[in-house]
Amino acid sequence: MVWGNAQQLDSIRASLITCSPGQEVYALYGHTALRLQNFTTGEDVVFNYGVFSFKQPHFIWRFVRGQCDYMVVPIPWQYFTREYEERGSSITAQVLNLTPQEANRLYANMVEDCKPENRQYRYNFLYNNCTTKVRDAIESCVEGHVVYPDSVPLYSYRQMLHQYTKEHPWAQEGNDILLGVAVDTSLSARAAMFAPEYMLRYAENASIYTDNNDKRPLVIEKEILLQKKSQKVEPEFPLSPIQAMSILLAFSVLVLLLERWFNWQFWLWDAVLLLGQGLAGLLLLFMFFFSEHPAVNSNWQIWVLNPIALVALPMVIKAAYKRKKTLWHAVFFVILSTFLVFSPWMPQEFGKLVVPLALTLLTRPISYYLYYRKNSKK
Repeated sequence: MVWGNAQQLDSIRASLITCSPGQEVYALYGHTALRLQNFTTGEDVVFNYGVFSFKQPHFIWRFVRGQCDYMVVPIPWQYFTREYEERGSSITAQVLNLTPQEANRLYANMVEDCKPENRQYRYNFLYNNCTTKVRDAIESCVEGHVVYPDSVPLYSYRQMLHQYTKEHPWAQEGNDILLGVAVDTSLSARAAMFAPEYMLRYAENASIYTDNNDKRPLVIEKEILLQKKSQKVEPEFPLSPIQAMSILLAFSVLVLLLERWFNWQFWLWDAVLLLGQGLAGLLLLFMFFFSEHPAVNSNWQIWVLNPIALVALPMVIKAAYKRKKTLWHAVFFVILSTFLVFSPWMPQEFGKLVVPLALTLLTRPISYYLYYRKNSKK
């Protein structure tokens, strides 16, 4: 899409567009875009940095590795709003207080960004997303610099994400498992702008300071262009994560009691737990070494979700089948116990599943200890 020539760019209005969160996983955090209206030509376009295609080669693999490329695409306003109207989201416009020269510069920058050779960028959900790209585009066109309010949210990335996933507990637990200690530090105001609704709040009270120290507000008008519709939140799964984990823990305790009652070892349950633990640990290890996502390294949950469990799996099954001891149970008991004792002082905030999961896994070395203690006296 190409706008008019330079002589026609004399009446451009730029607006920061914020769309409220939807119910789909990819829409839980809302969206930000940039609207440019040319009153001379009548054209009305939204520059959207949130466009991606599942048809990209190896899209899922690249997304897991943090190598996903998004695009900025110009979309006619009526098509853009139709999508969010169908989704039930609200659309808020903040008209930017730009001079004609700044508006023209912003337009020229956006046209340049939309060229095929420039439109792709390496997406990162926390540090380089649709919201931060729009913010940077606005800042790059002003004659001077933008100053945002001094108020700093006393939140970490994880706490901010929790605000948007509170009605989607499985998505929240998935985030908490994959994200490491890097998301548990308090944020600056600028860092908090990765979230569209936070960007809206900061822009509302921001100011533009010119090189000669003149000051003017960044936003001169705010309007809700589309009202949010009430949406029924469909459960992602019949059970909540804590309910599912409570059942798992209760079943593991029941297995322990039955083993003591009948004086045998249910090694098949060991296989299930060790396989699940090892595969989850393998995922964390893969993300640490091979993913470009900066927030997935240094994940202290590796104490519980440990890939070494896959190595221990055949040893544990063989020892249980032959009614022999294995060093794994003692080592595993020490690892889990140490984690449970010191987890409150670890620098990472853990999800609701981690402690009950550690207790579930801890039932296995306890069961074997009780078994060998009882049978050693015979």
